[in-house]
Amino acid sequence: MTSYKVHPSSGKTFDINNIGIIYNIEHKGVEKVVEKLENALEKYCFNFVKKHISPTQQKEIEAFKLKVDLVIVVGGDGTFLAAARYFSKYNIPLLGINTGRLGFLAQIQTHEIEDGIEKILKGKFTVEERLMLQAKSEQGQSYSALNDIVIRGSSITRTAKLFMYINEKHVCDYVADGLIISTPTGSTAYTLSAGGPVLHPNLNAFVIVPICPHALTARPLVVPASEKVRIELKSTNEDFLLTADGQKNITIKGSENIFIEKYNHNAKLISIENNNFYYILRNKLHWGVSPAGNF
Repeated sequence: MTSYKVHPSSGKTFDINNIGIIYNIEHKGVEKVVEKLENALEKYCFNFVKKHISPTQQKEIEAFKLKVDLVIVVGGDGTFLAAARYFSKYNIPLLGINTGRLGFLAQIQTHEIEDGIEKILKGKFTVEERLMLQAKSEQGQSYSALNDIVIRGSSITRTAKLFMYINEKHVCDYVADGLIISTPTGSTAYTLSAGGPVLHPNLNAFVIVPICPHALTARPLVVPASEKVRIELKSTNEDFLLTADGQKNITIKGSENIFIEKYNHNAKLISIENNNFYYILRNKLHWGVSPAGNF
């Protein structure tokens, strides 16, 4: 097998000796896609190992700990998010092949596999550093997220009361279904559905969006990533739920504080040449496309 010294267009050279393949066994036909990927890697004499997972079973990913130089994620955005939370702390770049629905984080469609691998070898890609968030409870529970942290009441029939402080300055009191704190990467996910703005993924900021607020003045707020957010929960008879990337869920007592700040690791995402943020925004979210077609 061969070791490659790859020169991405975005910066310094790195070696690719071993490639990890993570794929979501819940996706129909994913085995055929993985087989196609294996054939493409064998064509260029790459060493590779593979592991099938379910998106929420992050422990299964640990089989690759520090053994690979690049991870190819075959699945949807959920599979990719699970991989990003784990591999971010090892600075291992991720490349996505979409077998899900939207696949906003994936760079390669199933019919583009061989072409995508060839572009990696030729250095026709960049490695993007993506901001992540970390949420901590008073009880010491800690979760990282590439997309977002969501806080909401445990009862779907009642609104939540959330009091927000930034750098210990009282900013806003929310009576709402919940609150989303999102990275720029996550601004095209749940945040967008809740009426938040789209942020370019290279921005060093995050956005705070209330979910169905009971106030006309409660609007999305974009703040620098250096800010430290504290959410004070005030309820004597109801617990709250904290969710990271829509996958990791914990129950928080109704009289606690939640602390949210920039995670001390970034996710590394491979972006294939010409598949930039604006291209994906237009082609996957149909941004700015007239419903009537061409003018």
